Amino acid sequence: MKIRLLGTGTSTGVPELGCACEVCTSTDVHDNRLRTSAFVEVDGKNILIDCGPDFRTQMLRCDYKSIDAVLLTHHHYDHIAGIDDLRPFCRSGAIDIYAESDTLTQVRNFFPYCFAENKYPGVPNIATREICAKEDFYISDIAIKPIRVFHGKLPILGFRIKNLAYITDMKYIDSAELEKLQGVELLVINALRFAKPHQTHQTVLDALRIIDIVKPHRTYFTHMMHHIGLHAKIEKCLPENVFLGYDNMVIEV
Repeated sequence: MKIRLLGTGTSTGVPELGCACEVCTSTDVHDNRLRTSAFVEVDGKNILIDCGPDFRTQMLRCDYKSIDAVLLTHHHYDHIAGIDDLRPFCRSGAIDIYAESDTLTQVRNFFPYCFAENKYPGVPNIATREICAKEDFYISDIAIKPIRVFHGKLPILGFRIKNLAYITDMKYIDSAELEKLQGVELLVINALRFAKPHQTHQTVLDALRIIDIVKPHRTYFTHMMHHIGLHAKIEKCLPENVFLGYDNMVIEV
């Protein structure tokens, strides 16, 4: 199994428009971050996690020819706005999109033409599959375990696939849900910036506290804004086996 981090930036991406800080003007490619998304290859299946506004650009960097399913963490624009660009991947059949009911409602509202009785030729061929945070679901015979986390006060989902756990946009998680992360080999988790608290996202320091509890073998941060600092500098400050993710990074599990 492996995961490709298609994007590791926050909702505004990095560089942020109009900003001239050292990160936004950096020439290091690791400091350029598209909106957060990931691609998991497991047991012959290709699973996309979130499909934001940079999806087309992200896929042009890769050589994937198929997508078997899409998992959505929540309904915010930076996580669903690229769904129209799924068109080339669903010409031979519908792609299933798995999400909670409120997220699927927003997808239908945002892309009503995909669900019209008489569809315009060429629109994405997608099917919605409602999931529940309390129940595992399956893609073929691959078990997916939803993880309930909170994006501020908004309940959203992370996902565990075998020994991989992927969480983004989290502010906090209940202890019962933390139990679902025990034994993971690889944890991908959000870390907005280094220390200054944020209302709806955890910081690097918050993420490190989660890591101390879960004790994954390796951790990679995602959903980072420019205020996190330069990639080359911050990597040196992190504990052993904790790393900053970067766009198009491939990690074997």
